[in-house]
Amino acid sequence: MAKVGIVMGSDSDLPVMSKAAEVLEKLGVDFEMTIISAHREPDVFFEYAKNAEANGFKVIIAGAGKAAHLPGMCAAIFPMPVIGVPMKTSDLGGVDSLYSIVQMPGGIPVATVAIGGGANAGILAAKILSVSDPELLERLKAYSREMEEEVKAKAEKLDGIGYREYLKQMK
Repeated sequence: MAKVGIVMGSDSDLPVMSKAAEVLEKLGVDFEMTIISAHREPDVFFEYAKNAEANGFKVIIAGAGKAAHLPGMCAAIFPMPVIGVPMKTSDLGGVDSLYSIVQMPGGIPVATVAIGGGANAGILAAKILSVSDPELLERLKAYSREMEEEVKAKAEKLDGIGYREYLKQMK
């Protein structure tokens, strides 16, 4: 089975990147997760990225904050899709990370999700893999139906009890 690599520059990124892992688990997609710093351990990073294809990875999800070089460097080395997840930062709120990931030079694209968008990165990785995996595509369709049902249930609840009571129950 195709694997997704989930890589982040720091354990502080784990709460966001774990959302990608949770989605992939729910959809039955194999993944491996690790922490690698492109800046602090470049040799380890280069080995990871150079060997990712041989290790069975078809997509890499890379999360990074501030200068956010990890996704772009993965894309420069790994020949398959890379999804960048910009991390919210204390300095600039994650806009610095977003710009660093989304503004890649021509020929080195990184698909980029919203700041802190770990779950969407997992869904996007699964959608990429589903192009050649009909069973995964069906699981994605079921996932979408589940989300639709959740929204319908919330709308019915709001219609039934009114917005004031709904707000009370949300707290």
